[in-house]
Parts: sequence; C-alpha cells; structure tokens
Amino acid sequence: MNALADNPFTQTLHQLGQDIRNRQPPRAVLVVSAHWLTRGTFVAVNERPETIHDFGGFPQELFDMQYPAPGAPDVAREVLQALPDAHPTDEWGLDHGTWTVLHHIFPEADIPVFQLSIDYYKPITYHAELARRLQFLRRRGVLILGSGNIVHNLRQSMPHFMQNDATPHAWAVEFDAWAKTKINQRDLAALAHYQQAGASGPLSVPTPTTTSPCSTAWP
Repeated sequence: MNALADNPFTQTLHQLGQDIRNRQPPRAVLVVSAHWLTRGTFVAVNERPETIHDFGGFPQELFDMQYPAPGAPDVAREVLQALPDAHPTDEWGLDHGTWTVLHHIFPEADIPVFQLSIDYYKPITYHAELARRLQFLRRRGVLILGSGNIVHNLRQSMPHFMQNDATPHAWAVEFDAWAKTKINQRDLAALAHYQQAGASGPLSVPTPTTTSPCSTAWP
C-alpha cells in the first residue's frame, strides 16, 4: 500500500531519487526483489518488461498502476557474463517488490530497469557472493537495489493490522536495530546467520531460503 501512500517513508524514497539524479542519473537499475524466487539464478533480459501485479485482495487503484520503464538487456548481458551459472529469461517483468519502490524513487519511469532472481534453494551466503561479484556494475553507472523487508511476519502482524494497530512488536524493533547495526558494520557473516541474533531472528524472518517457500518458486 506504500505505492499509493504519501508518508515519511515514501517521501524519503522520493528525496533519495532526487539526490541520485542530482549527483548522476544511473545508466540502469538492477533490482533483486524478494518476490522473484526461483530454482537457479535468472536475469531478466526483456526490452519492455511488463508491470506484474503479483498480489491479491488490494484496492483496484493498486492493480491499475503501471511502471512502464524500459528494460536493460545490454546490462543484463554484462551480469550474465559475470555470473556464468545464471540463465537469461524474458518471462518475468517488474514485480511489486520493484515497481512499488521505484514508483517513488524515479516516478518518471525513464531509467532502464531489470531484475535478478533469488535462488530459493541456495543459502544466504550464496547470494552474498553474487553481490560481491556484481560490484563492478556500480563502477559502470548501474544502481543496485535490494527490495524486501528486514522484518516480514504477516502471521504475527496481521491481527494487529486488522485492528488498525501499527505498534511494532518488541522482537521486530530488536531485530531491526540488530540488522541495521550489522549492515552499518558491513558484517555480512552475521547477517547470513541472523538466527544468532536470538529469538527475534526467526520471528522476523520466518521463511528463509532452503525451506518451504511462502509462494511457489519459479520456474
């Protein structure tokens, strides 16, 4: 719903986009979205990626939203060269983990966008290594965006949301602060073993990779 909202979070995203443009507009945006889970690693090579509405039960206004950014097949090929085990595909567009965020950062949808999938059957350390191998993209003017929630436990949260209670759980606040500290310290090893954060870890991330996915992995 933040795609439709005007609040401090979305205003921060809007300001972030303006700051990036003022420094140097990116050549393209590579998004790793928590909503594209696959068996294997895939890179979208579409020239005109479609806007995917991969959700249900929300207002029609959300389903009507489009993000008509062009794809970036040239940059996608650079990624495929850097990740020889990855596969190209034109069967995926921009899912809501991508366009609901970019809608605020680059509302003009004029910067090329493409996605890299998450292999649901590989550990977090595998994806940290992928990130290391893709650092060269930043030197080539590509913005790399990871889209997802640090805390995502709908089973625990929905009863509160249904009562219009946005008060966060204590374990969610604890884990959010822990994750922020580790990110600022660039401590990827700790983040990859987030269960060691205590009880707040499994509560905040109840469906990690290599377990049964909350939605069917593709393909």
